[in-house]
Amino acid sequence: MVVIRLARGGAKARPFYNIVVADKRARRDGRFIERIGFYNPLAKGGEEPLRIAQDRLTYWTGVGATPSETVSRLIKQAATKAAA
Repeated sequence: MVVIRLARGGAKARPFYNIVVADKRARRDGRFIERIGFYNPLAKGGEEPLRIAQDRLTYWTGVGATPSETVSRLIKQAATKAAA
């Protein structure tokens, strides 16, 4: 099964997450198929906190990839941000 989930990066106490498409059996920060965006929870000032490639997200959900709960929340957040 293919899932869309977060892969953690960054330093200690400075999290940065890549939104990746991966096989469910792969480790959280291990092998992935494609990177489709990022999430920076500590973004300040002019930094961009969230970016998702909508065309790739549509493709992967169309072929059966399921987003994790957190990624689903971030997708809704990005959609409301784009609509505004």
